[in-house]
Amino acid sequence: MPAIHEIATLTSKGQITLPKPIRQALGVDVGGKLAFDLRGSEVFLSLLARDIEAGRNIQGLPEDLARAMLEHAGHDVNLGEEIDGAVEL
Repeated sequence: MPAIHEIATLTSKGQITLPKPIRQALGVDVGGKLAFDLRGSEVFLSLLARDIEAGRNIQGLPEDLARAMLEHAGHDVNLGEEIDGAVEL
């Protein structure tokens, strides 16, 4: 993909219009989802559908959830088993 440099102006509502050459290069249209990643003082933009297809996380998991998932990885679970005790939703 060729290098493209475009400038967008931030509106009073915090919105930008994605320049047409960028939209065309990403293949994004109305309703398309984009991911913004802030790394240091730089912002990276990617087409969300491509991130999902590539199996990348859009946002990291909370540390305690990731730890709990790792602790329970590989444990067999019977999804048909009755649940004991109260369950909060």
